[in-house]
Amino acid sequence: METEVKIAFDSPEQMLKIITEDWFGDYCLDASSPVRYELDNTYYDTKDRTLLSRGAACRVRYFSDSDEEERYEHTVKLGGKVENGLYQRYEWNVRSSEKMFNVTAFKSRALSQSDPAEVLDEALAGISDDDLVALCRTDFNRTVYTFGFGDSIMEACFDVGRIEAGGKTEPICELELELTSGDVVDLKDMASFIIENSDGRPFNDSKFQRSLRLLDSDK
Repeated sequence: METEVKIAFDSPEQMLKIITEDWFGDYCLDASSPVRYELDNTYYDTKDRTLLSRGAACRVRYFSDSDEEERYEHTVKLGGKVENGLYQRYEWNVRSSEKMFNVTAFKSRALSQSDPAEVLDEALAGISDDDLVALCRTDFNRTVYTFGFGDSIMEACFDVGRIEAGGKTEPICELELELTSGDVVDLKDMASFIIENSDGRPFNDSKFQRSLRLLDSDK
């Protein structure tokens, strides 16, 4: 289960100002050694958007990190609710050396993960590799810090980049605060503290939702 809060900013300067604030060091456990990634993400669905109709999203992510390691991660996300920027949804992730999403291989390797396999089976039922087409993509730089708050540990992911869909682009400038361990109450309280002490605001639209809206904006 993925549990995170999205906080949107109007500019990278507004968002990255957080890192210079005095309070940042009170909660950040690795202020001097963040992890940095370049992420290239492609979202797939059938031509009639079967996955979307089931509340699911399929993504292939290409990683390039500060250690010059390159890899792919295949992901399926499903359902969940969004309230005041808080996302809770099923999520399965499989590391791969292959760019193309393989339905059978993904399902077999995702069986050992904590989210229920039967729910994943329902999301992908009747879909073959040949049915999947690329809908849109996002391309952004991510800087990741680790926060400790209350009894919880969370990742603070600063994302700056763009969405590309249907020949159009839109900027990405958001902070994703994702619970690693602990209590969702701590996550919400940390998010509220950041919003109160910055120019950020809760954001209920995922990058994929924004991509689809951009893709369909001329229809």
